[in-house]
This record gives sequence, structure tokens and C-alpha cells, in this order.
Amino acid sequence: MSATLDRPLFLHGDVASRRYSRVAIALHWLVAVLVIGQIFFGWYLGDVPPGGSRGTLVNLHKSIGLTLWLLVWLRMGWRWTHPAPPLPASLPEWQRAAAAASHFALYACLFVLPLVGYLGSNFSKHGILLYGAVKLRPWGPDDKGLYDLFRNMHTVVAWVLVTLVSVHIAAAIYHAVRRDGVMGRVWPGTQIP
Repeated sequence: MSATLDRPLFLHGDVASRRYSRVAIALHWLVAVLVIGQIFFGWYLGDVPPGGSRGTLVNLHKSIGLTLWLLVWLRMGWRWTHPAPPLPASLPEWQRAAAAASHFALYACLFVLPLVGYLGSNFSKHGILLYGAVKLRPWGPDDKGLYDLFRNMHTVVAWVLVTLVSVHIAAAIYHAVRRDGVMGRVWPGTQIP
């Protein structure tokens, strides 16, 4: 079979083995939407003045962050037990290496970012009000120095994540335009020949 724009060349397995499972695809897009939402939400929070609804908004950001952290654990567990489908055989080795490195870095950021946010919340008197219903009281002292340390770490990791997400989206667009079969592995409803 020759590669065409509509039929990328694959050398491995049947159709099902060339796509992520439905669960993996659902987790990918759920995490993607929540992460992009959290990035914009975090930027928005930087402009919200103290008082008023700021506390409610910050707690919603923290609640979504902790939910994301649990989803990342679930996603890593699923990935551990359900290996990724092979990349198209036509993909150059440098792109395979870049994909592996960027995915590792994305997972690391998605694990570390909510964790340092949670840790920082434990060094303030406020703690976390999870979805406005469950109070997670701080287990650490009210320590502005430690709180600022974790908040600054949260900001730095957030910017690293923004960079990685931007590269990930650019790579996805590149592969979609090339129709090389990479996007078909994770795009919902895609049929791979």
C-alpha cells in the first residue's frame, strides 16, 4: 500500500493497535481542555483584586487543579497498563525522540504543577475549600516565606507548561496538515485505514 494524503503508511498491526483506546482518547481531551482552561483561569486570577469573589475563584482554581492532578494519575495508570500505539513508520527518528521527551515533560509538569499549588495552600491560613463544599484545612504553619516559595514554583512550572502545551499544539497542527497519521491516533472518531 502506498501512502496518500488520505491513507498514511503504517507498518505495524491492525487498525485498533494504531489508535489510542477510547478511554485514553477521552482522558487526553478532558485533561487538555481542563489544562487550557486552568491556564487562562490562572492568568485571569492575576487581575482579580483581593476581597470580593477572589477567594471563591481561587478555591475553584485549586479545586480544578486537584481534580486535574487525580486525572493525571488516572491517565498515567491507564498508560502504564495500555501502551501507546506505534508511531507511523515514516516518522523520522528525531521526531520520535522529540515526542518522547515532550510527553515526558508534559506529564512531569502536569504532576508537579497541582502538587506545588496544593503544598503552597498548606502554608497559608486559608487552606482549600474544595468545590465550595469540603474544607481541606492546612496542615502546615501560616508561613509567608514557604507560601511564596511554592507560589513562585507554581508560576515557573505554569510557564514551562504553557511552553510545552504550545509546542504540543504546534506539533499537532504540523502532523494534521501533513496527514501523516499521527493525529489519527488520538483524534476522536478518526478512521485509520
